[in-house]
Amino acid sequence: MAVKDEYRQLDERMRKAVEALRHNLSLIRAGRANTAVLEKVAVEYYGTLTPISQLCNVTVPEARTIVIQPWEAKIIKDVEKAIQKSDIGINPISDGKVIRLSFPPLTEERRKELTKNVRKEGEDAKVAVRAIRRDAIEGYKADKKSSKITEDDLKETEKELQVLTDKYVAEVDKVTSLKEKELMEV
Repeated sequence: MAVKDEYRQLDERMRKAVEALRHNLSLIRAGRANTAVLEKVAVEYYGTLTPISQLCNVTVPEARTIVIQPWEAKIIKDVEKAIQKSDIGINPISDGKVIRLSFPPLTEERRKELTKNVRKEGEDAKVAVRAIRRDAIEGYKADKKSSKITEDDLKETEKELQVLTDKYVAEVDKVTSLKEKELMEV
């Protein structure tokens, strides 16, 4: 029973590594407007750094445009400054009521650079999944050394962990492949 709980925990940890990859890739802009690029942008609001999503209505009316409408008109300049200070690489355009972010089409060079970043993120996720497997196997080897499990149990567990690892490595490949395809679309 304890082995099944440990297996479930390992499965959960590997799944979280893939979810973290998905989240990180959602922050990479693909030439299309995506509100996820604003997740890390915070505005100084009454002395506290507050995420834009908690101060403004953020919409995507067109494929390459994000419209940000602050709930309080007086903070529009602060929101604009926060966007300019961020690393999203888009200059905000304000008309006094709303802020527009227009995403230019990506150049071929920029697409290739972003694809490299996606591959690196994918490789980091694979390393994380494999590290989880390695740590688990080391634990089982210690159990074998202290005679808590047999050699056959160790071999069977290693096989099961490899199957689990292969499943999540394939998932990482699928996620990175989809993002690469999205980036290379013109």
